[in-house]
Amino acid sequence: MTPLTHYRSEAGRQALMEFYDRVLARWPVAYQTLMVETRFGETHVIASGDPLNPPLILLHGATSNAATWAGDVAAYAAAYRVYAVDLVGEPGKSAPTRPPYEGADLTDWLEEVRIGLQIGPVMLIGLSLGGWMTLKYAIAYPQNVAAMVLLTPAGLVAPNAAFFRRMLLLFLLGRWGQRRAVQMLFGDIPVIDMTVGGMTLIVRHFKPRRDDVPLFRDDELASLKTPALFIGGEKDDLLDTRAGSNRLKSAMPQLEVILLPGVGHAVVGVADQAMRFLTSHTIQAA
Repeated sequence: MTPLTHYRSEAGRQALMEFYDRVLARWPVAYQTLMVETRFGETHVIASGDPLNPPLILLHGATSNAATWAGDVAAYAAAYRVYAVDLVGEPGKSAPTRPPYEGADLTDWLEEVRIGLQIGPVMLIGLSLGGWMTLKYAIAYPQNVAAMVLLTPAGLVAPNAAFFRRMLLLFLLGRWGQRRAVQMLFGDIPVIDMTVGGMTLIVRHFKPRRDDVPLFRDDELASLKTPALFIGGEKDDLLDTRAGSNRLKSAMPQLEVILLPGVGHAVVGVADQAMRFLTSHTIQAA
């Protein structure tokens, strides 16, 4: 399988990678890029922060990449060794392989990444699909997760199918529509031109996965004993975050929940809230 499999053209793929490199050139802290070998192909990781600090893995959402974390990574890197991972099969620099959502392949992939990074139990922060990955990994490998922050995680309630249809229609209406489409993800939070430009490139050139993310069973969620924080936006039109957090809270009494007014599905800029939670559990990851 070649990288072009998931792109509409080689020129489009190159445009996306050039945009990614421009984001990296503005990465707010010192970093190094790593390629971790797994059975599912190479995984690209952006590593920041003191290697002696406790490890923190960041997992982005679907149809995105690790550049998602550019705005928050400096806060996390002040206290942790941060590994921003490009999920395989997404528009980043990892292998184009797409393990099925069902079964153990994706959790095994993340476990191989952890082993390849030569780190022990970790903190995890996951956004949307990354939140689903975080939960799935914590169910499969609870001994390796010291604490987790779930940013509007998928897999708790069914998504609003009409949301992406409206977004795609707006993307056809030029720059005005593109900005409106991206704004749908962010609720009332203003978006910058670079964010609009990056998402427009992805929509124009990348072929997203078409298979549905499965919902977790109640017994799977009830098995989770890991300290966890749920942060969601009250204006999330893709996922009902209140229903999702209530479902998870009923299964995980230890869950802490923060619902942010005016915030949509793209929960970013919440490093302060996440750090307050993580630092209270850092000793478990040392």
